[in-house]
Amino acid sequence: MSTHAPAALSPAQAAGFAALAVANITRAYPNAPAHLIASPDELVPPRTYHPAFYGAYDWHSSVHMHWLLVRLLRRGLLTGPERAEAVRALDAHLTAPHLRTEAEYLRAHPSFERPYGWAWLLALAAECTALAGDGPREPGTRPDGGPAGRTPDTEPDGQPRNEGSDGQPQDAELVRHARGWARALGPAVDAVAELLLAWLPKATYPVRHGTHANSAFALSLVLDTAERAGRPELVEPVAAQIRAWYLPDHGAAARWEPSGQDFLSPLLSEADALRRVLPGPEFATWLTAFWPELTAVAQQSADTGTTDGGGLLPPPRISDAADPQIGHLFGLCLSRAAALRSLAGALPAGDPRGRTLAAAADANLRAGLPAVASGDFTTDHWLATFATLAVDGGTAAR
Repeated sequence: MSTHAPAALSPAQAAGFAALAVANITRAYPNAPAHLIASPDELVPPRTYHPAFYGAYDWHSSVHMHWLLVRLLRRGLLTGPERAEAVRALDAHLTAPHLRTEAEYLRAHPSFERPYGWAWLLALAAECTALAGDGPREPGTRPDGGPAGRTPDTEPDGQPRNEGSDGQPQDAELVRHARGWARALGPAVDAVAELLLAWLPKATYPVRHGTHANSAFALSLVLDTAERAGRPELVEPVAAQIRAWYLPDHGAAARWEPSGQDFLSPLLSEADALRRVLPGPEFATWLTAFWPELTAVAQQSADTGTTDGGGLLPPPRISDAADPQIGHLFGLCLSRAAALRSLAGALPAGDPRGRTLAAAADANLRAGLPAVASGDFTTDHWLATFATLAVDGGTAAR
């Protein structure tokens, strides 16, 4: 495999991202509820239906900004007031009563946030479990899955557990908080799993556009996080659906992108989904047929000795950063950077496509990162999550 690892987040970046997340998940308005109002009785504040995820403009942004806080805590990047504020906000929102209400709403509205918000909910649960240092949660169990008689914050020998699942030191207090969040999320995770398994057999065709409903991006998040979130039974049907939808595809071209309000690349989202379900050599072969333009550009760059990626997927021109739809293109830069780097890392060492992909990733990251903290709510309420995907290496809770 090639090595094209992302640069680590700096403590200063992490503190800024955490401040944005806390400010947004606790900000109730403006709000864009995705609730179909069936009667005047349903004209209620969004927090009535969504006591955990009422902020950050819309439900999915609130969910993934919670994920962002937990990821930064697990990485050990938050200290002092920033850490205290993050934990306080998570404690206030990720409670058992709040998450039971969220789970009831999901079951009562089975197409709500399908599949993008569902996937982020699984990612949040997986990140909480990883911070707690626990194995995958069995449905209906406490998040550590341990036997009765063992307290959730101790090892079998009775000593305090103080490492996250990635081996990073975690103090016992933070571990206890994380276990509480993971436990509270259990009913909502179970609801998402049931809804997803009911939906997949009906999903004859994927959604291929570059916004929230994109099937490849959401199912990729599910593959990254389902097992850690305690729903390993999701992995095989999701992988099978990805193979059925996308394996026959060929002849894609980057010149068809972007559309005017993309924050995801349909081409890269699809390729990054297949990366997760195909063995390395098989994926490299599939990518040749799927994206022949990449092979041609990479070979030309190798022949000429250029290192700029041959102009592949250049950052988009963003004519109005304050426009909430045009501003999606900043997120496109960041999601591209994450996917391009992942694809580069999946190719064999020495494959010239890896260098081309990595160069394109760097160019898009440089274009998107400065927009994360613009002071404009239209991007501030969500963009830091995608910057973290680009810089910190995706949603898999490693």
